[in-house]
Amino acid sequence: MMDINIKNGITYVGADDGQRRIFDELIGLPDGTTYNSYLVSGKEKTALIDSVDPTKKDVLLKNLKSCGVSSIDYIISHHGEQDHSGAIPDVLEAFPMAKVITNAKCKAELIDLLHIEDEKFIVIEDGQEISLGDKTLRFIFTPWVHWPETFVTYLAQDRILFSCDFLGSHYSFKKLFVDDNNEIFIAAKRYYAEIMSPFRSLVRKNLEKIQPLEVDVVAPSHGPLHKGKDFITGCYSQWASDDVKNEVMLVYVSMHGSTDRIAQYFAQSLEKKGIKVHKFNLADADTGDIAMALLDSATAVIGSPMVLAGPHPKAVFAAFLVKALRPKTRFLSVIGSYGWGGKLVEQLADILGSTGAEIIEPVMIKGYPKEADYKLLEELAGRIKTKHQELGLS
Repeated sequence: MMDINIKNGITYVGADDGQRRIFDELIGLPDGTTYNSYLVSGKEKTALIDSVDPTKKDVLLKNLKSCGVSSIDYIISHHGEQDHSGAIPDVLEAFPMAKVITNAKCKAELIDLLHIEDEKFIVIEDGQEISLGDKTLRFIFTPWVHWPETFVTYLAQDRILFSCDFLGSHYSFKKLFVDDNNEIFIAAKRYYAEIMSPFRSLVRKNLEKIQPLEVDVVAPSHGPLHKGKDFITGCYSQWASDDVKNEVMLVYVSMHGSTDRIAQYFAQSLEKKGIKVHKFNLADADTGDIAMALLDSATAVIGSPMVLAGPHPKAVFAAFLVKALRPKTRFLSVIGSYGWGGKLVEQLADILGSTGAEIIEPVMIKGYPKEADYKLLEELAGRIKTKHQELGLS
């Protein structure tokens, strides 16, 4: 059985969801996830740090009962999204004297989403503290990691940072703490890429905000806990930087083989020029893998056939994903095939135009590629290599 004791008076009461495979009907969960909730028991008062997804409310209530909790004074709600807040109404029903501590923005969300009554709230400001007797909770606002209302809580006496979605991972665990950083690295990177990467400039600001804190334990809302903050904040600093690598993220979809052949040849051309290629067939690609590749790649290329005078719907989705994630990718291009004509390039360029990346002249090939077409693909690979060299990448 997992040890649920974090430090004296601080207990894990969250819920595992190891069988869940999709989040928000969008994000794949190859390793499942957890909904982390923490009980902080002081000499005078008791606080619950976040709740769990409503599907796991019975687990939370059972865990609280197992801890012998007779009263809860405060429920700290870091974030309005239901995987964190969904069981708060059930906790309030079980402990009717409890008050929900949150900021004004999150309060409005909780009223809208969960219909919690106004008088149940205590609204706090950035930097405000509350005492549990021998334990002090300090609230630090960290907006846009990943909603505008999110904040974290620092327990000064025990040097614990309850970080909400910030610094987390979708990872079902058997041991409370990370034993091997290599084991959690990919899950943490996937989580950052899918959820945090659109806000990288704000991630940097919030990293600066928590940097002065002395932290023995990072306790996020998803995934295992970290001993100290250096590893996970170091990862976030790298991912949120503007640094890119000599890599290309190539996504493509093919209906009858032409675009597949174009993509395969193009990938080989790039690799021969010393460029690492992350290649994904959109027919079965995982969006998390694509998002992780975008974190590092200096260039992203979308390959598509023409469908009804426009790009294939899966290519449109890929373009929308690139736009939504707002990666630090410097260059974009399009490759593909067509039969008679259309506006494939124009439509994808319109979606990608707001990313701020430079669009390198696309290569569209009529039918199955011929010798002259392979030369065009070689030339595009050469232009990408030159662009990378201009950035000092090799």
